[in-house]
Amino acid sequence: MRFLHGHRRARPLLRRVAVTGTALLAAASAIPEAAARDQGSGPSGGGLSAVIRYTENGIPHILARDYAHLGFGTGWAQAADQVCVLADGFLTVSGERSRWFGPDAAPDSSLSSATANLSSDLFFKGVRDSGAVEELLAVPAPAGPGKEVKELMRGWAAGYNAWLAQNEITDPACKGAGWVRPVTATDVAARGLAVSVLGGQGRAVDGITSARPPGATAAPGTAARGTAVPDTTGVDPAAGLDPAAAAEAAREFFDTTRYDMGSNAVAFAGSTTANGSGLLLGNPHYPWQGGRRFWQSQQTIPGELNVSGGSLLGTAVVNIGFNEKVAWSHTVATGTPVNLHQLALDPGDPTAYLVDGKPEKMTARTVSVQVAGGPPVTRTQWWTRYGPVLSGLGGGLPLPWTTTTAYALADPNSVNLRGSDTALAMGRARSVAGVQDALRRTQGLPWVNTVAADAAGGTLFTQSQVLPRITDELAARCSTPLGRATYPSSGLAVLDGSRGDCAPGSDPDAVQPGIFGPGRAPTLRDAAYAENSNDSAWLANAEQPLTGYERIWGNVATPRSLRTRGALEDVSAMADQGGLTVADLQEQQFANRVPAGDLAAADAAKACAALPGGTATGSDGSAVDVSAACGVLAAWDRTADASSRGALLFDRFWRKLAANTPARDLWLVPFDAADPVRTPRTLNQAAPGIGRALADTVAELRKAGIAPDAPLGEHQFVVRGGQKLPVGGGTEALGVWNKIEAPWNAAGGGYPEVLHGSSHIQAVGWDGGRCPVARTLLTYSQSSNPNSPHSADQTRLFSQERWVKARFCERDILTSPRLKVVWPRERH
Repeated sequence: MRFLHGHRRARPLLRRVAVTGTALLAAASAIPEAAARDQGSGPSGGGLSAVIRYTENGIPHILARDYAHLGFGTGWAQAADQVCVLADGFLTVSGERSRWFGPDAAPDSSLSSATANLSSDLFFKGVRDSGAVEELLAVPAPAGPGKEVKELMRGWAAGYNAWLAQNEITDPACKGAGWVRPVTATDVAARGLAVSVLGGQGRAVDGITSARPPGATAAPGTAARGTAVPDTTGVDPAAGLDPAAAAEAAREFFDTTRYDMGSNAVAFAGSTTANGSGLLLGNPHYPWQGGRRFWQSQQTIPGELNVSGGSLLGTAVVNIGFNEKVAWSHTVATGTPVNLHQLALDPGDPTAYLVDGKPEKMTARTVSVQVAGGPPVTRTQWWTRYGPVLSGLGGGLPLPWTTTTAYALADPNSVNLRGSDTALAMGRARSVAGVQDALRRTQGLPWVNTVAADAAGGTLFTQSQVLPRITDELAARCSTPLGRATYPSSGLAVLDGSRGDCAPGSDPDAVQPGIFGPGRAPTLRDAAYAENSNDSAWLANAEQPLTGYERIWGNVATPRSLRTRGALEDVSAMADQGGLTVADLQEQQFANRVPAGDLAAADAAKACAALPGGTATGSDGSAVDVSAACGVLAAWDRTADASSRGALLFDRFWRKLAANTPARDLWLVPFDAADPVRTPRTLNQAAPGIGRALADTVAELRKAGIAPDAPLGEHQFVVRGGQKLPVGGGTEALGVWNKIEAPWNAAGGGYPEVLHGSSHIQAVGWDGGRCPVARTLLTYSQSSNPNSPHSADQTRLFSQERWVKARFCERDILTSPRLKVVWPRERH
């Protein structure tokens, strides 16, 4: 029965569900006090409400009659778990960090790459003052957000506000803080837009807010606040910009392996599984702290929507997840989501630029930011028909604004507020064909690939992301000298902004001008497996390479990362083996195989054993006895399990060796595009860096009091509630599927905290019944509040390599021994 025709039919159904749950709980003699108390307080008065059924690990199953009510329940439940993190993010997108925390402090990097609160505020306050968010909300679908998503955002804001009004904050991160405030649907949309531009304008905030015309001076009282900007009057933009250095800087800037987000995902076709249904393993690598955490829930509008999975905080939809028939995950894609336009300036006015010989005046956006302990800071940002003028991309690619030249950043995702529409449409899909259709209709994904599987045995990989329509032909015809260096290396086009015919064109199937239509996206359907680990689409299936796409989507026939190579070895072997089940996906997640170890550990041990007298020379010139390390490397089991002895030694050794040794010197067999999974290989035992890396590693561990054969988990761990939890997995350089990135802190015991890595993991299949077979794990747990019982429960499970059995169908939810029913509502 559908559940969308008003209160009369909906409320009795909600009440029956709650009563059924209560009866089951009573029969089991396990009625939680809160559930019993809440049963008698159903919604009244016509305000928004929802039923939230909590099961093990604090996972909410949100039941509502329409999208506004569903958004209300989602906002309420997210606030209950993450109010401080959410409030901090809303402070960011309103441009008020400097007011509360000072202009020079470093902001949470979850919503931009700004290095100081002031530059963050200048950018986000400028967005808000411009009315851009309101304008995008007013754009009709499909170019703008649809009605259902707008209702979800409205409801989310109401639910968040209701939780604030009706509950006391216990999280010490913001308890009693004046900066925790109610929000609006526009605030929710602004946060969504910030996520959309994370790969573009969000990575160039310092460059956008620091750009100023030649000869301009900073406003009084603003020196030393924010990013310093040199006076570039008369500077030749080509001077000092070596093409090779610019190409390398652009490559590094857009290198997905250097991001604090990544992912693995694999879909297996029915031909490889035990029962003919598809399988999906999603393993996104996201920050463990801050505003880019995932949060787990199930969202249900009976007869309309029933989806379970992970949501990025502040969003009202499930971003990666599964339903009765299909499961999907995302991986950070290699598509370059922006381009530059090199501007030829009017000789008489550096704030005007020429297009086809005619001058166009830049638009000045004057932005004023309140600052703690001082007067407001006011600065001007400069915008063109292409986008904002900027002073550089990162520290390696300066883009000086001179009397003759400036650079503008074009980011099509700055007008893309469709990401939630895409997520919602995928949640309603019934097959991989439905997922592909959802992507085609909504075109809202800014910087990720999609990997999906369905109950009928289908698979999908597609790089359906929003990219500027830069074809290789356009780049060849319109690139400036800088662009001719950066486009081949990174996909960053630098186009001649003085020519109108050098603007990106449009595809007929694109929902907004200037982007590729979905028909141009690299796509693979119904392969035996489809896998991605943040390299380009080329080897989504090593037996069926994808080619023929433009450079801006990614490269072809180039070396793959060790994580990609290891993943392809693993999943192709699994597909060949056949008879796969969800249990095989679980085993793959925690296999913790170290591809770098398989390639190099034995040869490194031999090189170690061959050192005269067992001694090597360190970087500081000292002689170090490394003989004990040789046997440890030889005996190591080549895994990054928490119990593995030798994993930490190899990890520290390999990081030092790989970071300082070019691939041409590291491997005897070079990369071969005809054998990309197995090359390069065979460690060069004569490489001069091996001895130095061994000496430095042994000395480092000895100084820290760590034995060379110490189990990894004794020195790679997190502390939660005073308990030390060992963590398996390994860093990007090792190529481990179960990616864990932790900063080295010898005084703290090694790797005493995880910054980012495996996050919302899901292993999903089907067995012919009405309920999907799913196991999930949220590695850092639901709540960031240390006082919550759900701040570390799943982290303990992750440490033990255990999973959560997903409760998707009603009978599974209502029979949970931890069931707690909450009925939040607006109070007027």
